[in-house]
Amino acid sequence: MREFIADGTRLDVLLSSDGVLSRSRAADLIREGAVTVNGKAETKPSAKPVAGAVIGLSMPEVRPAQAQAQDIPLEILYQDEHLAVVVKPCGMVVHPAAGNPDGTLVNALMYHLDSLSGIGGEMRPGIVHRLDKDTSGLLMVAKNDEAHKALSDQLSERTMEKHYYAVVAGVMKEQSGVIDAPIARSKNDRKKMAVDPSGRPSRTEWKVVWQEKDRALLDIHLITGRTHQIRVHMSSIHHPVLGDVIYGAKNMPHAKRLMLHAYSLKFTHPVTGEEMHFTAPPEACFKA
Repeated sequence: MREFIADGTRLDVLLSSDGVLSRSRAADLIREGAVTVNGKAETKPSAKPVAGAVIGLSMPEVRPAQAQAQDIPLEILYQDEHLAVVVKPCGMVVHPAAGNPDGTLVNALMYHLDSLSGIGGEMRPGIVHRLDKDTSGLLMVAKNDEAHKALSDQLSERTMEKHYYAVVAGVMKEQSGVIDAPIARSKNDRKKMAVDPSGRPSRTEWKVVWQEKDRALLDIHLITGRTHQIRVHMSSIHHPVLGDVIYGAKNMPHAKRLMLHAYSLKFTHPVTGEEMHFTAPPEACFKA
């Protein structure tokens, strides 16, 4: 049984706030009767329990994953009996979903690793955090539920440090900066995210690595981890990530891919307490 303390937000939003569950997965569990509010069952994902209420979540027994193991090449930087750190290539979807039933990172993980946690559900075993399909770079994978919970706690408590390289359009007026702007689902297009005063607090720190006449390479420190956060934030200050067909500008410089790469990941090992730090260089196209 996992417990949350209500803060006035929707139940499905609250249960997905620590990154362990997606919002859709949380909503499914609520409808299935796995959630209680102060000991009483609640089956409406949109319910807003009063602040301070105790929310109980009973995770269902893990069933064999429906995703199938596939022999897909995968760069594994590290693994032990508790976790693994891998490098996801650009163009690979993290987990199976409608339109992408196989060929995903999960399919590769099931082939290459001897075990995966079950908290993420049948189609997302081992997945602690995600990267967009066209974002490349470091991903941490949990091999058991205890490690998954501990690593997810580090994400929600912001003790895990993640850095990205992004090539963005235009000339940066400053050498560094902070974007502190809440993000929510776009009211105009539900497939997109947007800066919105009613959204969840979101913070992105950046600094210039190199600058050319029409583009710059930024080192981006992601403080929070909202969906599409870097892409939305950079677009909001008129420096969209090159290659971004969703949040990009019409006249920005051409790029052969989404120029976003998770190159550094630092966290504490959930069992040994050791500080773990991994880096993965981006493709050559990120260099000046």
